[in-house]
Amino acid sequence: MSVGQFLGGIMALVREVENGRYLLLQRASTKDVGAGSWECVTGRVDQGESFEEALYREVCEEIGVRPEIEFILGTTHFYRGPAIPVNELLGIAYACTIPTASAIRLGDEHDAHHWFTAAEAVDFLPEKHWLTPVVQRAEFVRQHWPAALRDYFAERPFEFF
Repeated sequence: MSVGQFLGGIMALVREVENGRYLLLQRASTKDVGAGSWECVTGRVDQGESFEEALYREVCEEIGVRPEIEFILGTTHFYRGPAIPVNELLGIAYACTIPTASAIRLGDEHDAHHWFTAAEAVDFLPEKHWLTPVVQRAEFVRQHWPAALRDYFAERPFEFF
């Protein structure tokens, strides 16, 4: 297969520090793809923008706050709509925090939001929902990572250049 064009994207799984709950957002009914479905903060990387810059911009646009990045959860490859080249997206999923749930202000991309513990989020989401393993991985990492590694990531950006 030849090298083609694709979109870059970010996913930000936001957890509030105050009560340890995760934010799930319901996509606006007016959206062209995934209307009414539940997600975390997601978005595309704009031309000339880094993944981290896109993450901060998208989180601010969608919930009105600047998050703290804790760690990278993983990568993703999917099609935003039909599986055709112009819809192909490669993305990075980040685990982020904000101090408190009361800080958020929804933008027009979402109709509703709820805060859940990890177990509640998994129970709430439909079977085999793409966000379930994201939440489970975030919880596993948070429960097992050493304090020295957490502190190291807190002091440094994830992008090298």
